[in-house]
Amino acid sequence: MGFITDKTLKDLEFDQVLRLIVPYAMSDLGAERILQIKPFKVPDQIMIALNRLEEYSSSFNNENRIPNHYFLDTSKAIHLLGVQNTYVEPKDLLAIQSGIKTIQDLQKFFKKFKEMYPMLHEQAQEVQVVKDIPVLIGNTITPYASVSDKASSLLRNIRKEIHSIRAQIGSSFERALQRYQKLDYLDAIKESVVEGKRVLAVQAMHRKKVKGSLLGTSKTGSIIFIAPQSTLKYTRELDHLELEEREEEIRILKEITEALRPYREWLKVYKDYLTEMDVIASKAKYAQHSQAVLPVISNEKEVALQKAYHPLLWEQHTEKNIPIIPQDILLNNEQRIIVVSGPNAGGKSITLKTIGLLQVMLQSGLLIPVHKKSRISFFDTILTDIGDNQSIENQLSTYSYRLKNMRKFLQKCNKNTLFLIDEFGTGTDPELGGALAEVFLEEFYHKEAYGVITTHYANLKVLADELEFATNANMQFDKRNLAPLFELVTGQAGSSFTFEVAQQNGIPYRLINKAKKRVSRSKIRLDKTISKLQSERNKLMKQSQSLQKEEGKAAEKATVLADKHERVQDKLEQFQTLYDSNQKMLQYGRSINELTNVYFQTNNKKKLVADFLKWVQSEKIKYTKKNPPKKQTKQEKQKKQKQHKQEKEKLESIEKEVLQEVQKIRKEKKKASTKHKSQEQQYEFRTGDIVRLKESRAQGVIDKIEKNKIQINYGFFTTLTDRDKIELVNASKK
Repeated sequence: MGFITDKTLKDLEFDQVLRLIVPYAMSDLGAERILQIKPFKVPDQIMIALNRLEEYSSSFNNENRIPNHYFLDTSKAIHLLGVQNTYVEPKDLLAIQSGIKTIQDLQKFFKKFKEMYPMLHEQAQEVQVVKDIPVLIGNTITPYASVSDKASSLLRNIRKEIHSIRAQIGSSFERALQRYQKLDYLDAIKESVVEGKRVLAVQAMHRKKVKGSLLGTSKTGSIIFIAPQSTLKYTRELDHLELEEREEEIRILKEITEALRPYREWLKVYKDYLTEMDVIASKAKYAQHSQAVLPVISNEKEVALQKAYHPLLWEQHTEKNIPIIPQDILLNNEQRIIVVSGPNAGGKSITLKTIGLLQVMLQSGLLIPVHKKSRISFFDTILTDIGDNQSIENQLSTYSYRLKNMRKFLQKCNKNTLFLIDEFGTGTDPELGGALAEVFLEEFYHKEAYGVITTHYANLKVLADELEFATNANMQFDKRNLAPLFELVTGQAGSSFTFEVAQQNGIPYRLINKAKKRVSRSKIRLDKTISKLQSERNKLMKQSQSLQKEEGKAAEKATVLADKHERVQDKLEQFQTLYDSNQKMLQYGRSINELTNVYFQTNNKKKLVADFLKWVQSEKIKYTKKNPPKKQTKQEKQKKQKQHKQEKEKLESIEKEVLQEVQKIRKEKKKASTKHKSQEQQYEFRTGDIVRLKESRAQGVIDKIEKNKIQINYGFFTTLTDRDKIELVNASKK
């Protein structure tokens, strides 16, 4: 597998799609890797790439978003690790440390959500992180990309001395500044900085009165910048210490670089993994932007695209807010080759490129803008012949170049090949070129290759109609408005609409009519017939669509009517049941009324009871006849008894559990009640407390307390009662 040439990728403008993905990359390495994307050579590699991409894309729609995996380029550091007696700068060491920490974060995340991201988890686990590297760097380099004081005692001591010397320089400079300011030798700005050193801004007239080193003058020459003599000794010492500091820093950096050299290959792996994650993320973001999905990957050879868009055309139309018409395309065992015909500028080439570009994108591990129910399989070889292929370098004409292409096609074509040819057979004498194209098409057909060609040749249209596993298709054209509709319809050849397109482009009628006279009548008749058939087909399709809509509306109405009928039937049954019940009640009422009338006349209780029982027995017989009891077999009775016994045992078990819980609750309540009573007995009632009698709901306020007697005020009256007969409702806030 994998014969997809650079020419094919160029014909299909695959590089233009990659350029659309590049802006989504977080790193320069990711952007470079995106531009290097090529179709995979093995189906398993394609599936791994697609599944990883699908998993990453799914993270946009759930709460468990993949952590940020931005990283810095470590290429320079990795290169230096391969060169002896070199050292890596602190900022590059921090980039290595940051990258490893990012990988560790990703590994933890994917391990936690490995069921949601199994392929990304597997990819992350393949990277073995050397945990000593971040520790080694962290102990030596600060987060501000400088060598840490802790790296060596010598460096720490040097920096202490530097700090001390800088303090001495500062104090000596301040003394000089105050002295010369009092003498009025300084300009209004007093001081400045030259070559990183503080200098006095001395007026030019007093330059010889100030001792020190001249470091510069102002543009006008009115100010002289002098480093005071008192600071020069300290400055020279500071320069010496800073040189020692840098030498010690380099020694430490060489030491840590030497410690990292054995891990150089692992650092390459880390860089590649983070770059690959950036590429996957960029693909996913572009897929989200272009509404691309992963279609169904078919084991059978087929390309069944539904609502397919050309990615570049979709991008252009979206920017300009122009609607784009999706295409439905089908290639399978029953329809291996499609011959597309129709007017120029009608969308034939775009349809061809759409099929090829989406196929190449998918086999390069990219999601594609189609309906998710689309079905597609992989091809070992994709061959294209699209556009003007005139070769100036090889001094070949368009037709010669195309013949060389056809030779390659014939060599490579087999049942695992997808070929795409635009304007098949053009470039030479129409009759001779058409005949040769016909032979080529038959050869592709017999090799069981899959493909789509566009043509204006009538003989190729006829051949496609004759071959069992080939078919014609046409790009629709609106004859009334003289405009292409950019819709592909399979099953019938299309007219080129040569004269109609010429008319649309403003060619005078007299020239068009003159041209018509020079064409053989049979050719015009054939073109007219095809055009007429195409128009009739369009009408039939519109009528079919209209009938389908009407059928759908009728089906909806039928469903609504069926629902209404069902509801009416339910209501009628309910009314019937209610009526029967009422009639039965009336009948029972009349029968009982007759029995009571006889009793009122005879006053014979025995007869009343006997007649009533006789009537009840009669009604029971009637009911039994209408609802005869079902006879149960011995096995059914035993089963019922067993179920009853099990239910009884289960109920008894539940009762025991409930009783145990009730007893526990009663004990707890009893304890709580006892505790509450003890608290009540210990409570000392006060005037103003809201209380009530234990056997009453009425609440009152304590007015007076005399030993065990308490006077309660209920508003309209007061009462005197014993202390143990009342309970507290709300204590006084006093």
